[in-house]
Amino acid sequence: MLSVWLRIIRLRFLLASMIAVSVGLALGWSQNISIDIFTAALTMGGVIALHASVDLLNDYWDFKRGIDTATKRTKMSGGTGVLPEGLLRPEQVYRAGIGFLILGSLIGGYFVITDGVIIAAILGFAIISIYFYSTKIVDSGLAEIFVGIKGTMIVIGTYFIQNNMVSVDSIFSGIMIGILSSAVLFITSFPDYNADKSKGRKTLVIILGRQKASNVFWFFPSFAYTVIISCVAFDIFPFLTLISLVAMPLMFDSGIRLRRNHSDIEGLIPAMSATLKFSRITGVLFALGFVLSGLFIYT
Repeated sequence: MLSVWLRIIRLRFLLASMIAVSVGLALGWSQNISIDIFTAALTMGGVIALHASVDLLNDYWDFKRGIDTATKRTKMSGGTGVLPEGLLRPEQVYRAGIGFLILGSLIGGYFVITDGVIIAAILGFAIISIYFYSTKIVDSGLAEIFVGIKGTMIVIGTYFIQNNMVSVDSIFSGIMIGILSSAVLFITSFPDYNADKSKGRKTLVIILGRQKASNVFWFFPSFAYTVIISCVAFDIFPFLTLISLVAMPLMFDSGIRLRRNHSDIEGLIPAMSATLKFSRITGVLFALGFVLSGLFIYT
């Protein structure tokens, strides 16, 4: 039973939020060479709970609307398959999703009390958008924007809890991390094109069409790298954050594969996998760049 719950929570996608928290912590640590371990752990737990909530509720609503039963599931798209296979009951998944939302909200509430109105604004956005993500946000073609904002706010919020301020580098770091998550969401919506469209969903890929969307994909990594390079050039990020460019070959691999296979589900799997690896490796190396910079400055 535990393996079923871990499957529906989608551990591989939880890593995106964990990286976002890590970037906020790494940025703060590079400037102060100190971290409050208790608040760092609590932040990580709260963010994971909120991320698990949106994934669980997404599986629930996609099943109820018949999307997950109309699409071909792959290891990267089409839902987890837990509900179509009857491994859990829909009401169990819904209650778990709401439970994680409440848990994340309670943890966030603690930080509202200790850190004030900025955390309250971030938490309020998270609660509302998580609950309406699968029923309103995705149907409006705003999913990638939501995910980008989510990543940005996680980094800013994490940094703020540790440093009691919002800085220019925390904002740009958040934007960079958010755009990486948006890229993953964008490409994983290609295989679900027909199922989503038949059920009235309007993803960005549906709005653009698969061929045009395969060209638009390049915007996401290009924008992320532009943020990094520009911020290094203007001395907002330390030079060592450029190590995140190491993942560039994966970006080209995924973009080229997507252009060739935008309508072929089997052909899309390597492109989606490369995008996921590109996003995660870039995020981890970006955080590592801050850590290494801090070590060099203070040693």
